[in-house]
Amino acid sequence: MKETNIYETDELVSQYCDFQYAEDHFDVMNFAKACAQKASQYSKTTPRKRALDLGCATGRASFELAQIFEHVDGIDYSQAFIDAAVELQKNGRISYAQNGEGELKKQIIIDLSAYNFGESSARVAFFQDDACNLAPQFKEYDLVMATNLIDRLYEPQLFLKNIHERINVGGILVLTSPYTWLEEYTQKKFWIGGYVDENGYEVSTLEGLTKLLEANFELIATEDVPFVIRETARKFQHTISQMSVWKKR
Repeated sequence: MKETNIYETDELVSQYCDFQYAEDHFDVMNFAKACAQKASQYSKTTPRKRALDLGCATGRASFELAQIFEHVDGIDYSQAFIDAAVELQKNGRISYAQNGEGELKKQIIIDLSAYNFGESSARVAFFQDDACNLAPQFKEYDLVMATNLIDRLYEPQLFLKNIHERINVGGILVLTSPYTWLEEYTQKKFWIGGYVDENGYEVSTLEGLTKLLEANFELIATEDVPFVIRETARKFQHTISQMSVWKKR
């Protein structure tokens, strides 16, 4: 029996539509919006022509970045996520089922006009692709933002060792992750951090990132970015993601 990819299920598409477009919870700012705003601030001294939003899910951060950048590519491994983002961009609306109690669900409609993106949403192009093996066309970016992505890649080193080839000199790479390494997504031999090495040293993910990126990037900032994912009417995930910001040499 073929294993179901949870990122292609209606259930998870609905959850991420809710995560990216619904109201804030517990006074925690919308994560996609917060990341896009912070990335824009960190890139304010660099050109703002082209940006790449990796792990874009249903597209909120891509639309936010398009208010600042002339063009944004939004990429996700999940075709279902990309389909939802394209539908929202094309039709201006999308509906999804929000979980309530047990089997109870509420139909929610996202109306893109409520987010004041104006004509900037047309500056986004959405694609399904693999961050570990991106198509050659995705290059010459002034900003690459990869949100909550690295600990869900099957081999994150492939992404991290090659991403400099996609970014202009002086461009910015923004990574966020709660560093929840799990073998169901990434074999342990490919973990960037969160393990004890052969010498008994505890390797943090930030250390692992630095080792992989320092040849081409300078670490310029880190900060914590919280987020809340609504699972049901009375169950929420409250997580702290670390944002690390790198400038290409």
